[in-house]
Amino acid sequence: MSTGKSQQTAFLHPNIVTAAGLCLLAVAVALLLKIAFIVQRKLRVLRALKKDFPVPPGAHWLLGHLVLFAKGEREFERIFLEFAIRYPHVCIFMNGPLDCTLSVHHPDYIKAVLQRPGDGLLTTSGAKWFRNRRLLTPGFHFEVLRPYVKLFSDSTNVMLENWEEFGAGTSIDVFQHVSLMTLDSMLKCALSQDTGCQKRKTFNSYISVVHELSALVMSRAKGLMAFVSDFIYYNSASGKRYKKACKEVHQFSKKIIQQRKKALDNLSSTETTRRQKYLDFLDILLMAKDEDGNGLTDAEIRDEVDTFMFEGHDTTASGLAWTLYCLARHPGHQEKCRKEAQEVLQGRPDVTWEDLPSMKYITLCIKESLRIYPPVPKILRELEEPLTFPDGKTVQKGTTIFVGLQRMHHNPNIWDRPEEYDPLRFSPDKSSRRHPYTFLPFSAGPRNCIGQHFAMNELKTAVALILQRFRLTPDDSLPEPVPVHKIVLRANSPGLFLKINPL
Repeated sequence: MSTGKSQQTAFLHPNIVTAAGLCLLAVAVALLLKIAFIVQRKLRVLRALKKDFPVPPGAHWLLGHLVLFAKGEREFERIFLEFAIRYPHVCIFMNGPLDCTLSVHHPDYIKAVLQRPGDGLLTTSGAKWFRNRRLLTPGFHFEVLRPYVKLFSDSTNVMLENWEEFGAGTSIDVFQHVSLMTLDSMLKCALSQDTGCQKRKTFNSYISVVHELSALVMSRAKGLMAFVSDFIYYNSASGKRYKKACKEVHQFSKKIIQQRKKALDNLSSTETTRRQKYLDFLDILLMAKDEDGNGLTDAEIRDEVDTFMFEGHDTTASGLAWTLYCLARHPGHQEKCRKEAQEVLQGRPDVTWEDLPSMKYITLCIKESLRIYPPVPKILRELEEPLTFPDGKTVQKGTTIFVGLQRMHHNPNIWDRPEEYDPLRFSPDKSSRRHPYTFLPFSAGPRNCIGQHFAMNELKTAVALILQRFRLTPDDSLPEPVPVHKIVLRANSPGLFLKINPL
């Protein structure tokens, strides 16, 4: 009992209480100084921007243009497409009374932004990104990509076997099915993992976690949580869900990496030489060395695997799902693609590397679908250095710039009849006359999508094999799907449903 009292007395000793109070005061002062610095920086950026660039109407005094999110996804995008038409070069999007984003609309402005190696808000920054990009580039050489076409065919055929089990005219959520299929392909191509995930359905949980991460990131970006510190966010209910989802994704990648490292350590020199001729993405990450002989750390490898697994399966799934939707809505174009697939494949169940250049009309339809429904509909960049636009106007370091790819793809100032589905706008003669920064489904510049050829090969393979075996029609008993921005472009509830009919 006396020991407890002495401990309590020690705890309440005036010197200890004073020291604790001083520590709290110091933390509070440091926090206030940090907040003051951030506010000062944001005000400086905002004042500089307002001198040269317009602010569209409709901004709330406290919430800025974020208040327009309350109108719903479709109405919000319509309003900001009108802004992009009204302000053909650039305008200021107010995130609140002190914070803003510069929204660029003109291809020349977009080119100036994307050609700079700025810090992507969802990507690795600076020198680390540049080094890792160089180490990854060999993984996308055409000799590495060539054998993947067979794996794309295998994964697509598994999906089509599942479809055969449904009755004719069955309505399915194609996004769900193609997500599993592209995940299957990614596991085979990038990680040499033939999991049978489309049959076992064991990876539905992984896809659900990826979808949840996308939803949480976009929810934070569109709400008040965008303006609080990571510490506050991670201790909120949404932040705890985000950390839990990240942990699950990391554990999945970590397990595969550990298994591969162990397997490579056990290879003989002869087996290692043979293995180097058939590298997958993970092998390249594990074996890559920079000019100083340094490889990637375990954490860097895990992050790259997570990124590639997400970007490689989720974005491709979005592109494929919306392409199938467009072809279902335009049966004439679907039939032309089917005839081309039948002529090229002659009934074969596998696409070869040599088949891909012959799929000309299928490629046109894929590109037009990616124009209308770009898998990654927006890009955010934070400038590491001041940027001068072609008209001489300059924006400061630290400015956040928004590139709305979907809005640009639908802008009548840039595209003729943008709402019309016209694959021939991508014919060689028309494409050659168009500004190269008007069609950006894979971005452009130093940070363009490193896997764009991988993705296009998978899209062409899947479309050809699907149309050779099935006719697709819309499910008009359900509301027309509305595109929603959740890092990748998805459909609102209930999903992207099409009716499948075996040929």
